[in-house]
Amino acid sequence: MQQGHIATHRFESKVLKSNPLSDPYVRDIIVYVPPGYSRTDSKGYTAVIYLAPFGSFGKAVLNLDPFSETIEARMNRLISEKKCSPMILVLVNCFTKFGGSQYINSTATGMYEDYITDEIVGFIDEEYNVSNRAVMGHSSGGYGAFVLGMRHPDIFQAIADHSGDSAFEYCYLPDFPKALEVYTRSGGDHGDPKKWFEDFWQKPNKYQDRDDMTALNILGMAAHYSPNPQSPYLGCDFPFDLKTGEINQDVWNRWTSSDPTRMVAKYQDNLKKIKLIYIDCGTKDEFNIHLGCRILHSKLQKMGIRHFYEEFPGGHSKISHRYDVSLPMISSELDR
Repeated sequence: MQQGHIATHRFESKVLKSNPLSDPYVRDIIVYVPPGYSRTDSKGYTAVIYLAPFGSFGKAVLNLDPFSETIEARMNRLISEKKCSPMILVLVNCFTKFGGSQYINSTATGMYEDYITDEIVGFIDEEYNVSNRAVMGHSSGGYGAFVLGMRHPDIFQAIADHSGDSAFEYCYLPDFPKALEVYTRSGGDHGDPKKWFEDFWQKPNKYQDRDDMTALNILGMAAHYSPNPQSPYLGCDFPFDLKTGEINQDVWNRWTSSDPTRMVAKYQDNLKKIKLIYIDCGTKDEFNIHLGCRILHSKLQKMGIRHFYEEFPGGHSKISHRYDVSLPMISSELDR
């Protein structure tokens, strides 16, 4: 079997340099370079930008999982078996102190959409022989892939959305009470996300309390969907009252305006320009995202937007075997 290789580039971002969390602005861009790669090949190569789930970053998919393949081994196998043409895979690092990224611009986290669409795409186009681009991801990465692809059909010709956040009333609302309870532990008679956040980052074992991760996730979503530089709570507004838990409808409306199931109507003309829209989800998704994916599928059908949709047995995690479906489809559509 021919082997590709991994190249690591140290990249200094201009748009992240002044990010509000003081997260690193010099980060690695990890690139899988396929076997036989040629800078002078007149056909060029499809470059796939991979967006990791919340709580992770691109380099993590290179780690060895004894029950699965690394992404490098998977790419080598798919190319060797001629299920994929030789493709470039770009693993980005958009991790933030809020636990991850939704890959959109926010005054509370930083300009991560611009980081990907302007800086990373520009860098990869300059360094490699790129003819087409796709964006794919899982969970928050699936959300990012769908939203970035939907907003930038001039940049991305294909989207692969694996279990991407959608139908926010199903995937986020059930966690609001848990998050509020965690914040209240730090704030006395009302929730104090800022105090909790500071305490969280001082803990030697951040995985000890599972509800902490729920609280971090809701904080991260607030930072992306309802940023407010004037807010005393880490630069974002919360969609529920931090004392009573009552839903703040104005803030919740800001969240749902970023829900893919609501966004597709606005961007349907862009979506019609995309060569491949791929969406899948496990039928037992623990965050109810299969419901959001079904809604998204239904709306795309009604709009007459060509796409691939599939549900598979399983939950939200450990879904990398599904890349055996999406990557060949990206290759088939873009390498014609």
